[in-house]
Amino acid sequence: MKIDWDRRTCARKGHVTYAPDDPRLRVRLHAQTGLGDAWRCLRCGDFVLGEPHGSGPAQDAPLVPRGKVLRDLFILRFLAIERAVRGVFIVLVAVAVWKFSNSQDAVRRLFNEYLTVLRPVFRHFHYDLDHSPVVGSIQKAFGYQHSTLLLVAGLLLAYALVELVEAVGLWRAKRWAEYLTVVATAAFLPLEIYELTEKISYLKIATLALNILAVLYIALAKRLFGLRGGRRKFDEERHSASLLEVEESAGVLV
Repeated sequence: MKIDWDRRTCARKGHVTYAPDDPRLRVRLHAQTGLGDAWRCLRCGDFVLGEPHGSGPAQDAPLVPRGKVLRDLFILRFLAIERAVRGVFIVLVAVAVWKFSNSQDAVRRLFNEYLTVLRPVFRHFHYDLDHSPVVGSIQKAFGYQHSTLLLVAGLLLAYALVELVEAVGLWRAKRWAEYLTVVATAAFLPLEIYELTEKISYLKIATLALNILAVLYIALAKRLFGLRGGRRKFDEERHSASLLEVEESAGVLV
């Protein structure tokens, strides 16, 4: 089912009307009804009763995102939410690592006590905890120095900060955030591919696929790094989003 992004947004945010000074264009955007004047919405094209939200020269009409631009904004905000959730999760992991670094001995003793209790239970189900990769990784972590754990916590916090900055910028559709997202995401792709060579999991595959799609989509759709005409074509595409300019460029007015 095709989504009407224009009417969907108007239903949520309201219509946007404008009365241009040009009488030839003004007459196409205005209608006289039995209930009063109606003006055509610059986003969805429907006529709306009441006074226009603004008036003036046609070139000063508000730039209203519509159509493909609204779809792109929806996708960017989906990616922003994903980055925000990931950033918060990494912050929690960093805090856990920091707390662990300050109480390694206590955590080790508690872990060993639980391991002693759970070992017979897992043995009943024919699972040897002493040879478990998860248990081995945890026991290995107990051998890390306090300074090493603090460094890991700091790096995790820095990574989380990048993710959260990306989330805010993508939500607000900032071009610098799009560049940051592409560069930061692409930088970690080799590491994600290497992890798949070590051990394959559906989560790792899904994460890698999502990140590759995000890089390709943002770079191509937003014309970053000079792709598909670069910034000039991107600005032209944005300005063509206004219904005023759509009608002018279509040759409706003579």
